[in-house]
Amino acid sequence: MRGAKDWRRIFIPFHQEPRFVTGGQTVQNSKSSLAGLTVGAIGVVFGDIGTSVLYTVKEVFATGHVQFTHDNVYGVLSLIFWTLTTIVSVKYVVLVLRADNNGEGGLVAMLTLASRAVADRPRLRHWMLLVGIFGTCLFYGDGVITPAITVLGAMEGLEVMSPEMTKYVIPLTLVVLFGLFVVQKKGTAGIGKFFGPVMLLWFATIALLGLLHIAKHPEILWAISPHYAWRFGVHNPGITFIILGAVVLCVTGGEALYADMGHFGKRPIRLAWFSIAMPALVLNYFGQGALLLAEPEAVKNPFFNLAPEWATLPLVCLATAAAVIASQALISGAFSVTKQVIQLGFLPRLQILHTSVHDKGQIYMPFVNWGLFVLIVLAVGMFRSSGNLAAAYGIAVTTDMLITTVLTFFVVRYAWKLPLLLCLGATGLFFVVDILFWSSNLLKLIHGGWFPLVIAGAVFLLMVTWRDGRALLTQALQDTALDLKEFLSSLFIAPPTRVAGTAVFLTSRDGIVPNALLHNLKHNKVLHEYNLFVTVHNHEVPWIGMDKRVEAEALGGDCWRVIVNYGYKNDYDLPKALSQLQGRGVDLSAMTTSYFLSRDIVTPTLGVGMALWREKLFAQMHHSASAAAEFLNLPSNAVVELGSKVEI
Repeated sequence: MRGAKDWRRIFIPFHQEPRFVTGGQTVQNSKSSLAGLTVGAIGVVFGDIGTSVLYTVKEVFATGHVQFTHDNVYGVLSLIFWTLTTIVSVKYVVLVLRADNNGEGGLVAMLTLASRAVADRPRLRHWMLLVGIFGTCLFYGDGVITPAITVLGAMEGLEVMSPEMTKYVIPLTLVVLFGLFVVQKKGTAGIGKFFGPVMLLWFATIALLGLLHIAKHPEILWAISPHYAWRFGVHNPGITFIILGAVVLCVTGGEALYADMGHFGKRPIRLAWFSIAMPALVLNYFGQGALLLAEPEAVKNPFFNLAPEWATLPLVCLATAAAVIASQALISGAFSVTKQVIQLGFLPRLQILHTSVHDKGQIYMPFVNWGLFVLIVLAVGMFRSSGNLAAAYGIAVTTDMLITTVLTFFVVRYAWKLPLLLCLGATGLFFVVDILFWSSNLLKLIHGGWFPLVIAGAVFLLMVTWRDGRALLTQALQDTALDLKEFLSSLFIAPPTRVAGTAVFLTSRDGIVPNALLHNLKHNKVLHEYNLFVTVHNHEVPWIGMDKRVEAEALGGDCWRVIVNYGYKNDYDLPKALSQLQGRGVDLSAMTTSYFLSRDIVTPTLGVGMALWREKLFAQMHHSASAAAEFLNLPSNAVVELGSKVEI
């Protein structure tokens, strides 16, 4: 009986989940909000996987390993259908969506869930964090490949219209991508409302195109039977293994179902997938199969050859719009993931601009935006076609899928505390499937698969260098730190001159004397009337409400020790957080409050720390980090920065 209950816990019926968490609040799904969220999910969540029809079938047969026969077409279609079913429908929609972190999803949320679950196993937790962070780094590789391959794939429809248009494919691709990145600073609030309707039109169009050809050859629907995939694999094991690297392209974007759960909730995503996205994709793939059986020469670009000649140009325009939407979702995701990683302590502060006064989640990060654009231009210039980019695409996706499966096991086993055999059963099948796809994609390593791995490796190096450097810096400051309570006790024996106003001293470690206070006493020889010693704590949860934002302890002499708590998806606003202390004996009026920050200058030295080149890299990252005042939303006319040199 225990096992049955545990299985129900994993595979609970969808209709028994009428509530979801978003933005830290529990929301009841009304029919109207469910419809709106479902359309929104279509526009944001399924853009990437929705545009996979542009290149998946083409790349499977472009490998040259699959002979063009009736049985092989049926086998390939069956592989695609059951890949969609196993990885997206069962793994992500049924299982992984249940592993939410206070309503939030994505690899960062899964990582924090898993790491907390094994907190009593520090060595395991250490390696799990490294693996999870590397998976997050692969997201940036995906964020480079996805806009390049989707926009290129859409523009290649021009070649179907006329071979003479080939020379315009790359220039037009770069123009579209440049326009997309230019508008990022304006935010997506204005154009975001069109995403859902455009993607609905896209899914309706690809479904209709598929149906037109299925109607001519309805027998193609027999390919849904798994025995066609099984027979193809048994008769052609080597070829099947090779083409899995192309078949997996049909599930690119599957991670988005999980990553965007906090925006839309589980139920709208599931409804959108099973009622709209998956049926449309299946119809289009099977329509391409029917076309290939009737016209084998259409294999050069089976998607655009589905359309009659007069509809090719409108289809190219619609495909380009869908590709832009798919790219937009990845770019916005890159901003969001970077912000979360910064707050988890793996990257330095970067400039974050809010593009909406209503939605705090809409942000723009100039460094990330233009860094992605440069890498995308490099990818387009190097690979020059969606076919060549497909070789670089799969390895990042399959590695992320594999990492998600591994982390899911630890969540199911150690957070949900289910029996070991049940946990192995729930994740073991997906692990085997992921390993097969991942291994197949390793064959493409020298043909472009190295590209997203190089990007991920470079970002991973920056992240671990920042984390290790911060640890060294904290240790160096701790070695010379003074206990705050003892220091204040001795200070008040012969107190300095008190001046009117409130001083807020920022300190990275709770309970120690900030360097800014020591410098202020040394040079100005005064102490403010009210003094707050504030430490900002970042937690491995997405949201912390305002009721738990601030913890304060009176130290005597009108001095307070204050801890301000943030989740990795909260927006920093220190004055707003401290305003909760108003009326508790603290004067925080804007005209009389000053914020004192320590600006540490890091000096690399030979010793027992990191390699000297990593220390120099950390020093440069520390120097280039966005100002703490801007990051914490402090008023610029009330900030005092006092510097000090620290050797690591």
